[in-house]
Amino acid sequence: MDTLHQKKLSLENYLNNLGSVVVAFSSGVDSTFLLKVAHDVLGDNAIAVTARSCSFPQRELNEAKAFCETEKIEQIIVDSEELSIEGFSKNPKNRCYLCKRELFTKIRSIAENRGIPYIAEGSNMDDSGDYRPGLIAVAELDIKSPLREAQLTKAEIRQLSKELGLPTWDKQSFACLSSRFVYGETITEEKLSMVDRAEQRLLDLGFSQVRVRIHGNIARIEIDPSEFSKITQPNIANELNEYFHEIGFLYVTLDLGGYKMGSMNKTLNLET
Repeated sequence: MDTLHQKKLSLENYLNNLGSVVVAFSSGVDSTFLLKVAHDVLGDNAIAVTARSCSFPQRELNEAKAFCETEKIEQIIVDSEELSIEGFSKNPKNRCYLCKRELFTKIRSIAENRGIPYIAEGSNMDDSGDYRPGLIAVAELDIKSPLREAQLTKAEIRQLSKELGLPTWDKQSFACLSSRFVYGETITEEKLSMVDRAEQRLLDLGFSQVRVRIHGNIARIEIDPSEFSKITQPNIANELNEYFHEIGFLYVTLDLGGYKMGSMNKTLNLET
């Protein structure tokens, strides 16, 4: 057996030993793969919980619902409005920690009510190298990270997802819309909606990996460099410029560095 499938077997064994589990499911590449394998191994002893909030686009919620319906997986939708968390809207350095702790506390309550001892989330080995305060909450609340336990990387998860026929195997990476804000810039429902609508327009135009970072009244578009020639076509550039102005941005820029996961973390001085 090759290394990749040894890792998948290790994941299956790990999940089997849990016996029953609630999977925090966002419909992203990682959590979809985790939920699929958990359900294959544990059957009805694996259920999904998906958070609904203004930082989670409706398209992602719809995809999460559709997947669970197709796979016949029980899904619970929980309202988790981050903006109601004290201090969250001020967008501090530990914003992700505040959100994850609130969310997993709610999921813990659901799991306890159902008599399920374990909660699992979908972080992978690639997540260990970036600034991810949410993982502190994961550790504090004893949330399981089966993909990291199996030492699976994002690329390996995509490959295994393709083998399983999962629609997410080539889906763009996604993080909650709050990650589009510079730390310290106030997060509001209006601004979250602006980012969501802007990214949706880019997706509708066929761009594959997109981020619209918000800097006050400036939109900074991150896309794969291979698509620069497309976005700079006069008709597309003009359409995007007009639409972004219409939804509330004053200036629209293209980041010549292209898409970078966690690019807002560059603004952090983690030693202070």
